[in-house]
This record gives sequence, C-alpha cells and structure tokens, in this order.
Amino acid sequence: MARPVTLFTGQWADLPLADLARMAADWGYEGLELACWGDHFDPAQGAESVEYCNEKKALLQEHGLQCWAISTHLAGQLVLDVLDERHNAFVPADIAGDHDKMLQWAVDTVKNSARAAKNMGIDIVCGFTGSSIWHLIYSFPPVTPEMIDDGFKLLAERWNPILDVYAECGVKFALEVHPTEIAFDIVSAERTLDALNSRPEFGFNFDPSHLQWQGMDPTVFIRTFPDRIYHVHMKDCAVTLDGREGILSSYLNFGERDRGWDFRSLGRGDVDFEAVVRELNRIGYSGPLSVEWEDSGMDRAHGAAEACDFVRSLDFPPSAIAFDGQFDK
Repeated sequence: MARPVTLFTGQWADLPLADLARMAADWGYEGLELACWGDHFDPAQGAESVEYCNEKKALLQEHGLQCWAISTHLAGQLVLDVLDERHNAFVPADIAGDHDKMLQWAVDTVKNSARAAKNMGIDIVCGFTGSSIWHLIYSFPPVTPEMIDDGFKLLAERWNPILDVYAECGVKFALEVHPTEIAFDIVSAERTLDALNSRPEFGFNFDPSHLQWQGMDPTVFIRTFPDRIYHVHMKDCAVTLDGREGILSSYLNFGERDRGWDFRSLGRGDVDFEAVVRELNRIGYSGPLSVEWEDSGMDRAHGAAEACDFVRSLDFPPSAIAFDGQFDK
C-alpha cells in the first residue's frame, strides 16, 4: 500500500488553513502536516479542547485530507537555544524579550503539542530541540569536552520532563536532525539518544536534505536508526561549490547566488530519493512522506504541485516475493 503524501504547512503559514487545504487537495496531496503557528494549529487550544481538534479535522476532511502529524518546530527551538532577539518572532508579542517567560512558553507549548496530538487522534509530533552548544561547533576559541557535556546534560534536564508528557499521552516526538539542533548528523544523533537513555518517546523526523549538503549519505542515517524513524520529510538540496563558494554559506541568505548550497524543489537537487525510498522499504516505514517544500528560485505553488507528483511517482512498495523465486518451482 502506498504511503500517504502530505504537505508540511510551515512554509505556508501566511495563508489561512482553509485556503491551503483547498490548494493542497487540488495539487493531489492526501493530507497536511499541520504547523503549530499561523492559524494552522494552536497546541494550547488543541490540548484543552477535543472540539477544536475535531474542527480542524473536519476542515481537512472537507477537502479529502487527513492529518498524521503536527509540528512544533518554532517552540521547540527555544527550549535549548541561547535566546536572543531572533527568537522574539516565535513567541507571543507580550512576552518577546523576556527570556524566562519565552522559555516557559516554549516548554509549555511543546508539552501541549503532545496533549493536542492525542486529542487529534495522532501519535507523532515533529519539531526541533534547539541547542545550547551549536555556537561551539568550530571549537575555537578552544572548547573543552565539559562544555559539550554540559550541552547534553541540559538536553536531558529540559527535555525529559517534556518527554514524560509524551509518554503519558502515547505520543512520540520526532526531532528533525538539522544544523542548529542538538543533533545535526549521525554521531550527534547517537549522542542525543544516549543522553536521553534511548527513551522510546524520542526519535527522528528524517529529512535527507540537511544530511546531503553536509556531505553525508542520507540512507546511512536510515540504516543507523531503523527503529527511530518516526516521520519523513521529503526535501531536496543542491551543493553548488565551484571553487569560490564555501559549504558554510558565506553569511548569505537562502536564494542568494553565491551560496555554496541551497534547497531545491524535489527532484531538482542532489538527493537520491530512489535510494531513500528503497531504504525506507527495508526498515518497514509506512508513515507519511511529507513534502517540506523550499526553493527560493521557484514559484511555490508550481513547486508544491510538481513535488506531490514526484513523490507519488517514486513511492513504490517493497517486493513481497523474490524475483527469481519461480526458478525453484
């Protein structure tokens, strides 16, 4: 059976959910991964009111859509980050700049996302963790092992109480392994699991694009964590190094010509998605393939439509028989 093809709504939060649902259905999507910002989904309301959740599901069902996951990336980022003015845009205006209140809001929101998911009848919340040690990545001025250890201790201190709520709700948190998060590659993902004692409520939202531009083979990530792939984002990227640009992006924003890499609409970058699908088949992943569409050089409606077609054409089921099994008959 084909996996559902969904659209992550985070890059579309400027649009009312009702409008986006209609558009996504026209493009051929089967569901939406609802971002917990804009008017798409409010975790606080979802945690308090089953009626609110039923209204969201009814809106989707009007367009033949379902929801398998919600995503709390923005709030999750604040849980571990060293907060500064960049984070003010993620929080209610009346607490912007008050870092203690911002942190408490973030923790409460990520907890409420679990409660809301339960009320939605789903068992996956995707998101970020943030990182208190990302700024130490280059190790100069010299970084001691204890400084890195402290970052993972803070992960356990702040996230275990959050994950206790997920355990109570029967919901899993799927971290999108990503630069600026506590886990951004395979080694740091392993250390993250260790810091959390490999508790089952915590796993990964697999996104190949963030691994690809770092020089990794995304399928190795799947093979390394076959029982922790709780959700999948389909996103592409292209590395465009020509001897002048660097992989660290030269302080340039997405879409600028001289960046050494950038995101691309699916099928127009470097990710080998057939290899990804084959590896997902091997581990028995049957959840959504959720398009996270980002391409600064393409109209997003055009890109979202072609991305849906691309994923559906690529999503083949695993074989149920050995291709040469009939030779033994």
